[in-house]
Amino acid sequence: MSSICLDPRMAKKLPLSDQALELVARRFAVLAEPMRLRLIQALFAGEMSVGSLVEAVGGTQANVSRHLQTLTQAHILTRRKEGLQVFYAIADPSIYKLCELVCGSLEKQLTRQAESLGGAR
Repeated sequence: MSSICLDPRMAKKLPLSDQALELVARRFAVLAEPMRLRLIQALFAGEMSVGSLVEAVGGTQANVSRHLQTLTQAHILTRRKEGLQVFYAIADPSIYKLCELVCGSLEKQLTRQAESLGGAR
């Protein structure tokens, strides 16, 4: 089974099947929701309970729980129960690198835009 890779330098080596592209698209669809990104960002600090996550992201418990379930089903988060409390943590460490790449790219883009606006004056 070939690994999934979107790196253009690898396109000749690892062409993705339609099935693999569908899996990649689903992963990005799960991440294309601001509340889910807030939850992931909050969990960068480490494992947190649902109640702590509700406070950290400012959502309702029902909404946060729904998004946590989606992220867990996508294997991005892991969940464990301790008594009546449920705790979540990052399950897929590649999410750190993905966020770093996307945020870094956006930061560069915004810096270029700010510089071009500053130079236009």
